Amino acid sequence: MTVRKTPTPPDGNALNGEVTGEVRTSGKGRPTPTRAEREAARRRPLVADTKEAKARARAELRERQDRARRGMANGEERYLPPRDKGPQRRFARDYTDAGWHLGEFLMPAMLLVIIATFIPVHFFQYYSFVALWVFIFFVVGDMIILSRNVKKKAAAKFGLDKREKGLGWYAAMRSVQMRFMRLPKPQVKRGQYPAL
Repeated sequence: MTVRKTPTPPDGNALNGEVTGEVRTSGKGRPTPTRAEREAARRRPLVADTKEAKARARAELRERQDRARRGMANGEERYLPPRDKGPQRRFARDYTDAGWHLGEFLMPAMLLVIIATFIPVHFFQYYSFVALWVFIFFVVGDMIILSRNVKKKAAAKFGLDKREKGLGWYAAMRSVQMRFMRLPKPQVKRGQYPAL
């Protein structure tokens, strides 16, 4: 035989019909959305408007790239690659750009040698190559002198123990480029050497 038990409420006042101050809310506190409401919220266009979005993204990317290219060409520090950042690199660039260097004329000299090889006279071909090798020898000598000068001047300005490595090589490689092709663009005129 089973005996039926009636559960007793935790608060004795509930049997008497009195309401306590607590109000229980069950669930999430809002009504469950209907199926139509859920489908309407999920509804998207069948074909996404990607043409406009892609065009807008391309325009924004192009604007950022143009801003970065202009900044790098003007020597703005935040747009420079890590290779070109810092006051010592700027000093090396300015020192290199202030002078005349044989390396600037290396590419035109090579172009003249290529043109000379099309001349069917063996004399021109042979001596143009000899002249090119002699010129390259002088260019390397000029690069070595520039490298030593930049290192010495940078040590005098920034201190020997604080001088960055590779400063001479950086200046020498910049001197081989023609002036109008250098990036960042030269910020000083010829003969306007940086102050120590």
